[in-house]
Amino acid sequence: GPRVRFGPSPTGFLHLGGLRTALYNYIFAKKHQGTFILRVEDTDQNRVVPGAAEGIEDMLDWAGIPPDESPGRGGPAGPYVQSLRLELYGQAGAALLASGAAYRCFCSPQRLQLLRRDALRSQQTPRYDNRCRHLTPTEVDQKLSQGLDCVIRFRLEKGVEPFQDLVYGWNKHEVAEVEGDPVILKGDGFPTYHLANVVDDHYMGITHVLRGTEWLASTSKHLLLYKAFGWEPPQFGHLPLLLNKDGGKLSKRQGDIFLERFARDGFLPEALLDIVTNCGSGFTEKQMGRTLEELISQFEVGRITTHSALLDLEALPEFNRLHLTRHIENQGLRQKLIRELQGLVELIYGDQQVDPDVLENEYVERVLLLRKGHISRLKDLVSSDYSYLWVRPSVSQQQLQTISAEADEIGKLVLGLMTRQAAALTVEELNKDLRSIQKQTRETKYSNMMQLLRLALSGRQHGPSVAEMMVTLGAAEVCGRIRRALSS
Repeated sequence: GPRVRFGPSPTGFLHLGGLRTALYNYIFAKKHQGTFILRVEDTDQNRVVPGAAEGIEDMLDWAGIPPDESPGRGGPAGPYVQSLRLELYGQAGAALLASGAAYRCFCSPQRLQLLRRDALRSQQTPRYDNRCRHLTPTEVDQKLSQGLDCVIRFRLEKGVEPFQDLVYGWNKHEVAEVEGDPVILKGDGFPTYHLANVVDDHYMGITHVLRGTEWLASTSKHLLLYKAFGWEPPQFGHLPLLLNKDGGKLSKRQGDIFLERFARDGFLPEALLDIVTNCGSGFTEKQMGRTLEELISQFEVGRITTHSALLDLEALPEFNRLHLTRHIENQGLRQKLIRELQGLVELIYGDQQVDPDVLENEYVERVLLLRKGHISRLKDLVSSDYSYLWVRPSVSQQQLQTISAEADEIGKLVLGLMTRQAAALTVEELNKDLRSIQKQTRETKYSNMMQLLRLALSGRQHGPSVAEMMVTLGAAEVCGRIRRALSS
């Protein structure tokens, strides 16, 4: 099967753009019984952030798209970290020097700086002028014997072959006409992106490269490198940009597109996978709520279009609501949610005397099943609107009597109603029943009766409708709270 790779730089957290690239690679691999590889591209050592590589692998696991081969898991084509493969790049550089496809360049940083400045002054794109390309072997030996620093540059030849991109179709970029010969090995023995990429894709047996469209213009240069090595290149497919819904770049600055943030804010990974593919293309149909299995079965690389994918993050809660509903409906996933919700309740309300009954599995499960579809995140259930579910009110009979002198009668009528109604409580039915109870009182207005019941059930003046609270609490809990309030 095919071998694909995701090659992030360990310079920070995994963000939605990276997740999407990884996801398309993962889906492509799974669709065709292939292998998905994580390769850490850390050749720019100045920008490496300690722990970032492990963080990226952890987030791929969290997202449900774990690599088959990676630094953490190992595999037959390792090491999977570029800084551990320097010997390989050195050998590749030496092979290109020997065949004349590359040459040593002794230009000082100062000279390159001046070239840049002159180009910018005359409004041209800065490029190396290929000066050292013309050094004779004798001149090279002389400079080496003087101990001068050098880098290795690749000779760009004119007349590149067009290639067929899986997304963009036929393409070619006459790189030799627009740029100078690129550095492939730096003085410290570290490769540049272009060399490391080509060498690793070859030795790791990569068959398809699916990457962001920002690399499309470099592909002709990579193909020249493949040709110079005499290697068979992989197939390339470039993914259109992922942009904000207003067409701007996703802002990493506010940190609001990093996976860690979504995980911490209680979004399900499935919702993220769904939203980043929903705004893109490559699938037979567009509907919200697709699972990873559905994405894999619907995926066709030929369906990816070249327009940018516009991501509307304001829709994420709605995506999450659909996936959360699916989790609640699934017996196995629901057990996990019950434990998670119990943990959240203890975390948020732990200091407020949570009654053990309220953490019983059956009670928590009922709450989940009843609020299914009403909540977009599990943590919504521990927001202040729902505090009545977890913290039993301490309300005295006296407080209730200041709202209505008929507190006792009202309480008894509701208790009677609850024992009759226990089987199927619905908000509509209860609202009718509460209206008829109010008609049985002598002087209590409906609004006062509701105020009284809300206080008895939640200890609060505001919140959801009384009927909704009664349905979610369930008959047993409603009766318990009313009895307690009337006897205290």
